[in-house]
Amino acid sequence: MRYAACVYTRLLRLHLFCLFLLCCTACSQLPPASSQAIIGIADDWNSSHVTLTLVEKNAAGKWQRVLGPYPGRLGSNGCVWGLGMHSNPTGATTKKEGDGRSPAGIFSLGGLWVNNPTPVQHDPAIPYVQVGPNDLWISDPRLPHLYNRHLRLDHPAATPWELHEQMRQSDYPHSIKLLVHHNTPESVGNPIVGAGSSIFFHIWRRDGAAPTAGCTSMHEQHLRQFIARLRADRKPVYILLPRSEYTRRRKSWNLP
Repeated sequence: MRYAACVYTRLLRLHLFCLFLLCCTACSQLPPASSQAIIGIADDWNSSHVTLTLVEKNAAGKWQRVLGPYPGRLGSNGCVWGLGMHSNPTGATTKKEGDGRSPAGIFSLGGLWVNNPTPVQHDPAIPYVQVGPNDLWISDPRLPHLYNRHLRLDHPAATPWELHEQMRQSDYPHSIKLLVHHNTPESVGNPIVGAGSSIFFHIWRRDGAAPTAGCTSMHEQHLRQFIARLRADRKPVYILLPRSEYTRRRKSWNLP
């Protein structure tokens, strides 16, 4: 009886371990409902240069390129694992506020945040915010209940703190922004304070000569093309990885 109980216990542990591995694999795969993806491939973890391609599933269920490849820029220090729809390797270094790195992994895409003088063609089903002087995006870790969230004041930003957190700062590269759900309420529930905030696609600086603080930037024309093509019902995602990681995880993560 003792031997049988021991065998049963071992089998049960093995079964639970297999379920754990299965769950971990599932949460590290491209969501089945997603049929549209922006793929960003960096040369390595420390490169601030990225190649961006928009791909879609066709009627036969095969991925095909529809836009790109286009050049883009990442954080000045490259990229690092972020908090999104994927699971990170055990013990991996992850995104931190102010580290100058763009979050890597798989992320759903959020709405548009715009104050550009030229209208942005987009799917009406994608949330659209006309950004004004009252709009803030909180990066201050002293406010955990607001961290990495949009806040609209009942007055134009005026204090030094409000101006620091303000989304509209007469900064043309930030006049078109597409939200990447890294460490947002939509991706992790309660954003982890200090794990990185305000991650967007936006227009690049100095014709691509300058990196970002952690966002992904690209030529305005290319960004507008991507946005015009995105469809909310296709559950678009952003996949950002160094080339070696993309190659290693492509099959197990069901990447395009």
